[in-house]
Amino acid sequence: MSPPASTDRPAGPAHLAIVPVTTRRQMRQFIQLPRRLYGGMTGYVPPLDFERRGMLLPGKAAFYKEGRARFFLATRGDAVVGRISAQVDPVTIRQWGEPIGLFGALDAADDADAVAALLDHAAGWLRAQGMSRARGPYLLNPNGEPGLLVSGQDAGSMLLSPWHPAYLAPLVERAGWGKVKDLYAYDLTIGPEAEAALAVPRMRLPEGGAGLSMRRLRPKQLAQDAAIMASLYNDAWRDNWGFVPITEVETEAMVKELKPIIRPEHMVLVEQAGRPIGVALILPNLYDLVGDLGGNPSPLGWIRFVMRLLRHRFRSGRVILLGIAADLRGTMLGALLPSLMIEEMMIRGRSMPLKTVELGWILEDNRPMRRLIERLSPTPSKVFRLYERAI
Repeated sequence: MSPPASTDRPAGPAHLAIVPVTTRRQMRQFIQLPRRLYGGMTGYVPPLDFERRGMLLPGKAAFYKEGRARFFLATRGDAVVGRISAQVDPVTIRQWGEPIGLFGALDAADDADAVAALLDHAAGWLRAQGMSRARGPYLLNPNGEPGLLVSGQDAGSMLLSPWHPAYLAPLVERAGWGKVKDLYAYDLTIGPEAEAALAVPRMRLPEGGAGLSMRRLRPKQLAQDAAIMASLYNDAWRDNWGFVPITEVETEAMVKELKPIIRPEHMVLVEQAGRPIGVALILPNLYDLVGDLGGNPSPLGWIRFVMRLLRHRFRSGRVILLGIAADLRGTMLGALLPSLMIEEMMIRGRSMPLKTVELGWILEDNRPMRRLIERLSPTPSKVFRLYERAI
């Protein structure tokens, strides 16, 4: 009698499931997943859990004043291998004039099936909400962290910028999502060389430049200055691709977030006869302070973080806002103001501990701004990609 056939089978991959986030435990898994997937990868620094909660949770994020979102996890057996969010933002829909839904917070293991299933579930939820197209990633709206990092992982993590491993973008594209726009970031080294390359001699200012003045941020009037920055941003960027206005609620939230880290020298406001016509804002990079603390620091870790924050031990920063009044476009003054403000930032860098500054993001087809920046840094340090698909 021959022996019975073996019933042993090679173990296949665990069953893939996509589950909506409905419990606090699942939301904690959602927030902590990137550091569990990417911990140890070159260039990755985990954000603080409390900061992510402030950006994602209802009752904390300004997005929910009008918007709504759904979160999903991808699991294989007991392991969480991916996450995604899907958002409907009435502010964005009104601005773009189309029922375009958003997706964001896309992070996953190197698992093509999981990435495709996450994107399909996000698209399905958006379709059920009446959306005809989906675009992203955005966290949670276009004024959050836009794009998926396709190159520049080794450049490191930066404030208000997403970080993704190099394998993720090809998996998104394999799932049938097409590029809609690339966003560029450039690293500038602060010092005399950068200042010389950007120098704007005052004799070159046109006659309309008479009466120009520059001032710094007023910490005691932070709310008023934040409102000026938001107003100038909305005016300067209103005709740009993908623009969504900063709302009053977002401005109020920005004030709360900036208070602990911002200093007077971080803002350049250009006025002409008392009228704000140009603004630049640089923020120090919080990731400089948290690299060795993990996403959920111990009590001693929190003490270290607060001490570093109080001592302002930042090595890098990011110019998150650079704009001029819309009615100055096409004028000589309008052409010179960006150089003038960046030059002023470089000069102020002498008194700041910053060694490098990231300028970003810049639309790939914004040729005038790219030409200006590429005088200092010829090649983008990072490229972020936005994807879109009809649903």
